[in-house]
Amino acid sequence: MKTSKTIKQTQWGIWMALLLTIGGGLTACRDNAIDDLSTDDSQVFITNYDRNVNFGQYRTFSLPDSVLVESNNTYRGSLSTVEARFINQLAAALTSRGFQRVAQGQTADMGVAAIRVNNRYTGVTSVPYSPYYLDYWYGAGFYGGLGPGFGGFYPYYPNYYQFYQVSEQYWQVQVVDLRNRPANGGNTGSDQNQLRVIYQADIRGNGIFSEESVDRAVNAIFEQSPYLQAAP
Repeated sequence: MKTSKTIKQTQWGIWMALLLTIGGGLTACRDNAIDDLSTDDSQVFITNYDRNVNFGQYRTFSLPDSVLVESNNTYRGSLSTVEARFINQLAAALTSRGFQRVAQGQTADMGVAAIRVNNRYTGVTSVPYSPYYLDYWYGAGFYGGLGPGFGGFYPYYPNYYQFYQVSEQYWQVQVVDLRNRPANGGNTGSDQNQLRVIYQADIRGNGIFSEESVDRAVNAIFEQSPYLQAAP
């Protein structure tokens, strides 16, 4: 009997040691996966395009000399050193794909916008108290419940409020179809006043607004967009 008990205790100790080792390893892996994430690894490049569009029909593009800064539904032009580099790299990438840049005001097949999004929102949410408190007062909780209220009155549980803030900063590239724009110039309704977005790319992550990352970011979105090519 003593031998059997000793064996069981030994086996239990081995299993506990293994579980602790595995658990510690998994925790370490999760922590290292976050702590060891480099600036480059944190960057994400999202591209999308209109599947019904043949980019071979476009020859020219118009790209302003400034970046459009979007901040909480307000817009302004900007041209810092990094922003100028982003525009130059974007123009060079499109040119390498066979498209020709035209001067502002001239007729173009595509309109290209370089956008720097810098949004920050503060909101408030109302969170009601848990139904647990109702059980506490009226149910089988403290003192076995207090019955149907306090002489016909019931306690009122106000909501409490939480404030939250959302901040997002990223690059965005939009390409619109100017070749097939509405012929009436948008004078007969809101739908006719919209230009068709045929391509969009988002660049998100850490370090994307440094000069060193601009070249890599532009190259990355074009590597993901082989269809963005003019006809030979």
